[in-house]
Amino acid sequence: MTTHDITLVSGHGGMPAPEGVLTLKHLIDGAWVSSTSGETFERSSPATGQLVSQAAKGTAQDVEAAVRAARAAFDDGRWSETPGSARAKALSRMAELIDANCERLALYETMESGKPISQAEAEIQGAADIWRYAATLAWNIRGDSQNALGPDMLGMVLKEPIGVVSIITPWNFPFLIASQKLPFALAAGCTAVVKPSELTSATTVMMGELLIEAGIPPGVVNIVLGYGDPVGGLMTTHPDVDMVSFTGSTAVGKAIVAATSKTLKKVSLELGGKNPQVIFPDADLDQAADAIVFGVYFNAGECCNSGSRIIVHEDVADALNEKVVALSRKVPFGDPLNRTTKVGAIISTDHQSKIDNYVKGAAEDGAEVLLGGAPVSVEGLAGQFYQPTVVAGVTANMAIATEEVFGPVLSVLTFSTFDEAVALANGAAYGLSAGVWSENVHTCLAFARKAQAGTVWTNTWMDGFPELPFGGVKESGLGRELGPNGIDEFLEVKTVQMRIGKTRQTWV
Repeated sequence: MTTHDITLVSGHGGMPAPEGVLTLKHLIDGAWVSSTSGETFERSSPATGQLVSQAAKGTAQDVEAAVRAARAAFDDGRWSETPGSARAKALSRMAELIDANCERLALYETMESGKPISQAEAEIQGAADIWRYAATLAWNIRGDSQNALGPDMLGMVLKEPIGVVSIITPWNFPFLIASQKLPFALAAGCTAVVKPSELTSATTVMMGELLIEAGIPPGVVNIVLGYGDPVGGLMTTHPDVDMVSFTGSTAVGKAIVAATSKTLKKVSLELGGKNPQVIFPDADLDQAADAIVFGVYFNAGECCNSGSRIIVHEDVADALNEKVVALSRKVPFGDPLNRTTKVGAIISTDHQSKIDNYVKGAAEDGAEVLLGGAPVSVEGLAGQFYQPTVVAGVTANMAIATEEVFGPVLSVLTFSTFDEAVALANGAAYGLSAGVWSENVHTCLAFARKAQAGTVWTNTWMDGFPELPFGGVKESGLGRELGPNGIDEFLEVKTVQMRIGKTRQTWV
């Protein structure tokens, strides 16, 4: 195919990139510090090749210092014993600061990740709302009582902060995903050590700056930059860490579970997805096609919730494919700093090769590439871009049907019966999200009950609210973020049994 089949946005006419290189340091016990080794690492824009940031390269000694600070801050009660109302005020102030700094945060998110600036801004704004919601939960940590144990006994159930939490976040939504974890941990009274991806460290460091301004005490939140080895590894195994909250690949999630088994610390995991949307023959195909295009190309498909797998009834498959391809051709992709762009750059050359190999493998296995299917150059930009891609004729035994591509690639399978659709939807090892399109509410409800997924959308895709829990089943993870469950992840339940008066008889 030629690039005339798709809509390119050149690297001319977008908003200006920041000048200079951002210097990033660790935040440990309230101070910004270089690595003990003195080493640094650099991050260049995946869209332009421009050097964006130079960051301190974390060592085991840096992790030790950060955990020590978090441990001391928790044990001395400077945050864990602060009234919930005071914690809520700090979190609300943080939300205000995020709003006030949205433009700068979004710009560096775009520069390091390659995502479109408009999507980065929406991500930051959504994160601010999550901090606001978490603040309301800090007011409302409550246990229970049991007053039916007899006249001489009273039972109480307390909820207490779990302690020191290691938070490890990925590169695709660095600020948003940190905001799905950290404010809930803080609302619960925990302290934290945070490690962002080495590919997108800037906005997490900026988050640390805002936390200081919001009045979070020193040592409560610590940030260590660097790589999984040694930083992430030690954060998951350190004996003074009580819990690990991780978002990333299923393979790394499994490794974390294995590593933490030696100390039996709590683990919360939000991992991969191969999320199906099932389109029944009575669906509104225009609405479905629009949501499908959004779901697969949002964040260049580098999204655990990407609607990358379409399972459409054979009677309407051709009609839906035509609509999806026609809309895909109109999706503007290219310069992330241009506000018209909807698909930006791919995070790295290695990842772009992985995406391309999945598409080529599907074609070799007999699938048909209806659109895209190759990297493409964008005028004026030196980075890596992949064309919006639609692959039809996919069967359940193909890798592209069950494995996470994590790119702007749509796989289309067909079905003939309801049971076949459910079997295909549940056929992957993942269980993060699923969707169903039908004008029949009974069909939607029946599918929602049978879908093996943490979230099921009906006649929509990827709506999200801080009030609703998010997480997966099967190999998509453990635990839940957001909603009331978001704070429960960071609380331990303690039973207190009280004998009233001197009613206990001696044993002998």
